[in-house]
Amino acid sequence: MFDLGASLKEKDLKVILKAVKICGRHYHLTLNEEASQLLCSTALDLFNQGHRTQEELSSLLITKFSGTNSPRINAPTSSSSH
Repeated sequence: MFDLGASLKEKDLKVILKAVKICGRHYHLTLNEEASQLLCSTALDLFNQGHRTQEELSSLLITKFSGTNSPRINAPTSSSSH
């Protein structure tokens, strides 16, 4: 696990976590630890690149994980049910 809030202000942390929740809702995810870490890590990287608003972060997260890159980490595959 990583320390998301080591050098962030509380308001910045709230912006990042809200963006992660919005992305999770967009993909209808139950955010388990692995998916949460992936999304939070990506959101933190985007934040550190200068993307500072919740709207911008959530939009970039949704775009980044669209299609086959969707963070459905523990979703069953067709091969796992055979």
